[in-house]
Amino acid sequence: MHDFEKLGAFYLGKRYDGETDKQTEDLVLYDSKDLTTHAVIIGMTGSGKTGLGIGILEEAALDHIPVIAIDPKGDMGNLLLTFPELRAEDFRPWINPRTATDKGQTPDEFAAAQAALWKKGLGEWGQTGERIAQLRKNVDLAIYTPGSNSGLPVSVLQSFIAPDQALIDDIDLYRERVQSTATGILTLLDIDADPISSREHILISQLLDHAWREGRGLDVPGLITEIQNPPIAKVGVMNLDSFFPAKDRFVLAMRLNNLLAAPGFEAWMEGTPLDARNLLYTEEGKPRISIMSIAHLDDAQRMFFVSMLLNELIAWMRAQQGTSSLRAILYMDEIFGYMPPVANPPSKNLFLTLLKQARAYGLGLVLATQNPVDLDYKGLSNTGTW
Repeated sequence: MHDFEKLGAFYLGKRYDGETDKQTEDLVLYDSKDLTTHAVIIGMTGSGKTGLGIGILEEAALDHIPVIAIDPKGDMGNLLLTFPELRAEDFRPWINPRTATDKGQTPDEFAAAQAALWKKGLGEWGQTGERIAQLRKNVDLAIYTPGSNSGLPVSVLQSFIAPDQALIDDIDLYRERVQSTATGILTLLDIDADPISSREHILISQLLDHAWREGRGLDVPGLITEIQNPPIAKVGVMNLDSFFPAKDRFVLAMRLNNLLAAPGFEAWMEGTPLDARNLLYTEEGKPRISIMSIAHLDDAQRMFFVSMLLNELIAWMRAQQGTSSLRAILYMDEIFGYMPPVANPPSKNLFLTLLKQARAYGLGLVLATQNPVDLDYKGLSNTGTW
């Protein structure tokens, strides 16, 4: 057994001696428990952030640790390109024929060369086909594509399900859940809504709160209906029609209805329900690496989906018993714009909540970005590994 085959030790490579300009045989082993205090990967474009992230997630897989990986760039699918036998025919469907031509090789010859190159390179780092096979055996791998059928579809808008009573009883978390859900919906409608001053935000928040406290979920058609005919008579101390006249509510309902009727939008309502437990484990209890590929979405759709996913993950987290061990990982391959130092997008407070509270539940966050100033200092101060 290699020295790095230790439970709880993530093998990240070998140390490099800058003075001699040579690689040493000293192993770089990372204690997985350190990830409960979270990590941030910072580096310029092309510096290897995604490669390091994939390496960490592969080590997690070998230790049976489930992962949800948010992939805004479309690079994390490489996790599925793991070939235990490292055969040329495994590589053949994934090589670029143009590259083969440029090198004066046929596609088959180029695939064989790539297979030999990877086998040699991995062997130099002590990585064998047996270890790759163990990775594939230990976890299930899946790529989800919200709003698209390119991968596994995930249903986000089928219903805004009522949270558990325990979360409703937690005043701060419940308020955050209501506000971030309302903000996410309005972000999809391209409405820049402030939770304090926006009539649209306040109304949708009130409708969600009313339904959830009754134990009801709201689907999009139901939300459209309740915007037009709200089950509430007052907002604060004001009469509803004085606060938000019926004709203005109709305009909001029409915008949501037009979004629902837009070509291709039905993909948001099809597929696997957005459920953290199912994203982290199969029905049989096998750990899963779920890659949430959002590269195909526009900025508003990405923000909406990430906010909904974080809401769901927080709800799952709060239902777990406390632990000092690493239970699961949330990875984001590029967090720029989701936890900025000045603006306040719906994802920001959710990330800050996770960075503050997830440690107690064994949920570790690994966040990658090009520049530390892209992130709110309150988030950076809660990451133990840089």
